[in-house]
Amino acid sequence: MTTSTLTNEPSPEIEFWFEFGSNYSYLTVMRIENEAERSGVRIVWKPFLLGPIFQALGMKTSPFVLQKEKGTYVQQDMVRQCAKYGLPPWVPPSTFPRLGVLPLRVALLGEDQPWIGAFCREVMLLNFARDQDINTPEQIAPILGKLGLPVADVLAQAQAEATKARLRQQTDEARSLGIFGAPTFFVGKEMFWGNDRLEDALLFAARRKDIRPAER
Repeated sequence: MTTSTLTNEPSPEIEFWFEFGSNYSYLTVMRIENEAERSGVRIVWKPFLLGPIFQALGMKTSPFVLQKEKGTYVQQDMVRQCAKYGLPPWVPPSTFPRLGVLPLRVALLGEDQPWIGAFCREVMLLNFARDQDINTPEQIAPILGKLGLPVADVLAQAQAEATKARLRQQTDEARSLGIFGAPTFFVGKEMFWGNDRLEDALLFAARRKDIRPAER
């Protein structure tokens, strides 16, 4: 665990619940490490599956698909948001929401590793800036290789039954916490939903150093 540069106390933490098929998670993934570093806040990465969450809420797919008007708005909004944050031009995915089970399993393996942020950014760019599949070993392997990771070993671990079970368990935990979309942030028991609440969550964490996710 990281510590404050001024004291020996643990740095405040923010849980970051995200999904690779979520366009607003894309915006957060691309900037959260820089924002958290500026705030002196540690990120606890929490990949999970949105599909089961939507199903539990009575939806067969994303509300951006179910409601045409909302989907049209989101496409326009993503163009503006990508420009706002200096990201590559928005490329509407030809498949939405795009399945990303394999990279979520890889992210589980790397959730406490230094390469987690870079890996997640590469997967998000593949989906939302290049409109490419993200759920096959053929697409994920080059990303792992670029990061200098043992490709075959990571992919084998990602597809092992133990990792599959962990992702299911983490998704069940998301549902038990009342998560209904992504990105979602937790500081202790306080929930913040949406990319536009990232700064609020970081500020809350920085000001409430006595709160830890484990206190829930």
